[in-house]
Amino acid sequence: MSLHKDVPPTRSLLRHAHPHAAKPGGNLGNFHCASTRSLLPSKSQFIIFLLSLDQLTVTMRAHRSVSVLEVALLVLLACSQQCSSTYLLPPEFSQHNGTLYAACKVRPSASLADDLPNVYGQVLFKQDQAQGKLQVLLQLTGFPTDESPQPRAVHIHQYGDLSQGCTSTGGHYNPYGVHHPNHPGDFGNFVANEGRIGERIESEATLFVGLSVLGRAVVVHETVDDLGQGGDAGSLLHGNAGRRLACCVIGMSSSNLWDELS
Repeated sequence: MSLHKDVPPTRSLLRHAHPHAAKPGGNLGNFHCASTRSLLPSKSQFIIFLLSLDQLTVTMRAHRSVSVLEVALLVLLACSQQCSSTYLLPPEFSQHNGTLYAACKVRPSASLADDLPNVYGQVLFKQDQAQGKLQVLLQLTGFPTDESPQPRAVHIHQYGDLSQGCTSTGGHYNPYGVHHPNHPGDFGNFVANEGRIGERIESEATLFVGLSVLGRAVVVHETVDDLGQGGDAGSLLHGNAGRRLACCVIGMSSSNLWDELS
């Protein structure tokens, strides 16, 4: 499909307006568009975009002459808006060859009761490409050194708000509106060994695009997660995992910590 007879086809305009704008994965300033199929606009969306652009050109021609450069700028603006709202990736994506890293520095809750342990540590994240599995590394200390330590639940919570300690992080991050333990940040239960937890797991959560867990919180709980088998409403919300011992906010990071601790 092409525009008015005096205006080159859209693909040519894209190449004319910006050398990478017509290519999936092209660089726009300090950002990159994802080349994964799941992040690209659908065929119908692209056709609607072309029809709208064609109509816009005809309308402009009715009022004044339209140069190739003017239409090219319009195309670039429209594509930039589409890309920024759908699949723009941060500069770290190219800096780390398609991998994103994140870190979360765990500290005891500001509202922690005196009888609960003070838990410290790191939760680190690594994801290769948007379609790759999220790798999570938990390094936590401060648990009691009992002979029979109890499992502790760890989850991602909705808000990166520590203004009231771990209480203000809200409930589980649940973008799909499903029951626990099917939330993407339901990491499960971990048993401390000599007061420490050191585990590496895979998660259904992501660091990429709209459902990214960046800016959300990791919460370490007092007791075991019943994994939705408790038979009550709380079990399907949070696994009845007890009080919140410690938490942190997930932020973008370099690869340094991951390389050091993994």
